[in-house]
Amino acid sequence: MTARPRLGAVELTLRDATRPLLVLGPSLGTSVAALWSDVAGLLGADLDVVGWDLPGHGTAPPPAPGELDGLTVGDLAAVVLGVVERAQARRGDAGAPFWYAGVSVGGAVGQRLLLDAPGRVLGAALICTATRFGEPAGWAERADLVQRAGTPTQVEAAAGRWFAPGFLDRAPEVALRLLADLQTADRFGYAAVCRALGGHDLRGRLGVVGVPVVAIAGAADRATTPAQLAEIAQAVPGARLRVLDGAAHLAPAERPQAIAALVRDLVEGWVAA
Repeated sequence: MTARPRLGAVELTLRDATRPLLVLGPSLGTSVAALWSDVAGLLGADLDVVGWDLPGHGTAPPPAPGELDGLTVGDLAAVVLGVVERAQARRGDAGAPFWYAGVSVGGAVGQRLLLDAPGRVLGAALICTATRFGEPAGWAERADLVQRAGTPTQVEAAAGRWFAPGFLDRAPEVALRLLADLQTADRFGYAAVCRALGGHDLRGRLGVVGVPVVAIAGAADRATTPAQLAEIAQAVPGARLRVLDGAAHLAPAERPQAIAALVRDLVEGWVAA
């Protein structure tokens, strides 16, 4: 069965079709606004920037019973295209290609967009993500726990996994806004995305991608290691790998200026290293 998740849509900056359109994807447990707002503020003078929220996260409604049975990352990607099309209708360029940047599951959605809608994506920044996120059994176990007891069960572990050492002390307001998103995320939406991540496996499939890709890792990321981002960069012809010091799993929140610069380089042209 193909699930039709209801996603949130966030217009961070939306003016008209004279500007490139950048679409942003979140990480599990976060809203796109909390994760990406600092980067969007750095890019909004030159780009139209829209984002999407996972089911039951941020602006997205909680799922109805059974709505997300069998959810896949491909299902999320298909609905993200609908979010893009609505934004483009407001811009006056429906069906035009766009740029994409996503973190973790948002990066997995970016991979599926590159494969499933190759004519729509001009290029992508795949951030703190992977072609496979570990064993399905681990994701099923986490999904069962959250579905039973809620997302607050994940806050302590996320605080250690999401941020590089010292970030909580340097920028507590940023960390707290992200952890608050996790605490209030819908348990059924979170669990369904866990199971979708357990089924995500694009190893050996990215060699057909024919647009610019930059794979961005956090040097301190234990969830999706620099080696996993290197695998993406090696798989996609011409792709580049960038590893950011001072970042773990939520690089746009931890290193917004560096992420904004890399995305700007991607959009403005594939500048030679």
